[in-house]
Amino acid sequence: MRQFDFSPLYRATVGFDQIADMFDRVLTSDTQTSSYPPYNIEKIDKDAYRISVAVAGFSEADLNVEVRENSLFISAGKSDEQQKNYLHRGIANRSFERCFQLADHVHVNGANHSDGMLHIDLKREVPEALKPRKVHISNGSSQQTIEALAS
Repeated sequence: MRQFDFSPLYRATVGFDQIADMFDRVLTSDTQTSSYPPYNIEKIDKDAYRISVAVAGFSEADLNVEVRENSLFISAGKSDEQQKNYLHRGIANRSFERCFQLADHVHVNGANHSDGMLHIDLKREVPEALKPRKVHISNGSSQQTIEALAS
């Protein structure tokens, strides 16, 4: 496995150590990560996203959606059913856990389970304090005013 040295990045930037940590997590994760269950990530609007996960065979009671420390965890565990005598078992009915890293200021708006799909709606909401501002420079005065940029 390759090792990347991010020290040149640290010399020219401030506060971007999270990006290096993210690359480190991605590059050191298991190469045998399961592709079950399949999912889509859609960009609905400028600041709106939707994650759709195929969860056929799971009821709402079997599913768990949780947000912890900028991570979205989706898991499912099938409740114990009666032992069935299958002649052929081709439908995967196994437990799973899927984790998505959320960017700063991305929040979960809600989740919907219908037709074997779990849809999770996300929205990026940047606080007013972090939006770009224009600093007005006055002529000859020691007082400077800050005007918010028109959106």
